[in-house]
Amino acid sequence: MHGMDILYLLIPLSLVLVFVIAALFWWSLKTGQYEDLEGPGHRILMDDDRSDVPETRNTIDPDQGATEEK
Repeated sequence: MHGMDILYLLIPLSLVLVFVIAALFWWSLKTGQYEDLEGPGHRILMDDDRSDVPETRNTIDPDQGATEEK
């Protein structure tokens, strides 16, 4: 009979776990987590990396070297 006593703990615990998982799934549906599944993948592929590079670059003129003016 001692082996069956654990069921009094495991069955309610599993029901609570199912309820928590269902509540999280319902929340994710209501907040729009599954609305655009393909968009982020397309944005990564179509991203223009040149927009991250600043227009002006700090380069050293080879004729002047790295001298500092005072």
